[in-house]
Amino acid sequence: MAILERHDSAGIATLHLNAPERLNALSDDMLAALHSEIEALKSDPDTRVVILAGRGKAFCAGHDLREMTAGRQAEDGGAAYFADLFARCTEVMLGLQQIPQPVIAQVHGIATAAGCQLVASCDMAVAAEDTRFGVNGVNIGLFCSTPMVALSRNIGRKQAFEMLTTGQFITAPRAEELGLINHAVPANALESRTRELAETVASKLGAAVRIGKRAFYEQLERPLAEAYAHTGSVMVENLMLRDTVEGIDAFLEKRKPDWADQ
Repeated sequence: MAILERHDSAGIATLHLNAPERLNALSDDMLAALHSEIEALKSDPDTRVVILAGRGKAFCAGHDLREMTAGRQAEDGGAAYFADLFARCTEVMLGLQQIPQPVIAQVHGIATAAGCQLVASCDMAVAAEDTRFGVNGVNIGLFCSTPMVALSRNIGRKQAFEMLTTGQFITAPRAEELGLINHAVPANALESRTRELAETVASKLGAAVRIGKRAFYEQLERPLAEAYAHTGSVMVENLMLRDTVEGIDAFLEKRKPDWADQ
């Protein structure tokens, strides 16, 4: 049984974390499988959108504490293993933003610690209304410092700090209010609403979306004037595409565009 399952349909790749007995924890094997799939998606011309979901009762419960405990048996108390673990996890989180396809998290059950980080690292997220989110490592004496990076880039500082220091969970409707997810929906509508969002994105000009995703993250970390200068050049790049020219002409002529990249 694969620890990460992939299903492709109409330009949408759905990845299911498939370790339900461990609440889809980010074990060494899970991180390796995610990394391998992300590397494959970087050069996949047929996939327009990725949905990341979980099997079983939960989306993802964070790092595998049993594996982390076993790592402490090394002579250095696990320091080298832990450093490597967080480096590999970071590579996966960054990879989700570096691949050209938009990634939508489809969240249910719980998304805790590095599982919450996984949601925050996706480009968009849809969650069942009864989902709970938390960066609750502080409850066992381990501050969620790496999940904090993604979380604090999704929601306000004070709200993030409260979650990190209290270890308290928030509901999906509250996560939507804070900007951690896009939509909180009834559990029975989770798959259909996520698919609907994915299909809407997949229907757009693929080249424009790929250019736009890259520029979105590039401009975020730049000063305002530099961000405008950079995105201005990106707009020029986009306008030079044959399909963009066709899209503008089709709009002016009130017809459907004849896109080659579709």
